[in-house]
Amino acid sequence: MSAWIRQIHRWLSIIFTATVIANFVAMALGEPPAWIVYSPLLPLFLLLFSGLYMFALPYATRWRSGRSSAQGR
Repeated sequence: MSAWIRQIHRWLSIIFTATVIANFVAMALGEPPAWIVYSPLLPLFLLLFSGLYMFALPYATRWRSGRSSAQGR
């Protein structure tokens, strides 16, 4: 499951970058529609959740195995 989350996180980052670029291009051409302005928000929130999951995964694994963080150093 962790490999799937990492792959999804990578693809979401590509989508987020593309929507931000599209946003800047649309702003350079004039007043962009609202759906272009707000389009980066969905991938950004999904990146937040997948990133938090990947950040917490090593700590959850250590906690489940019963080791303290001091022993892992």
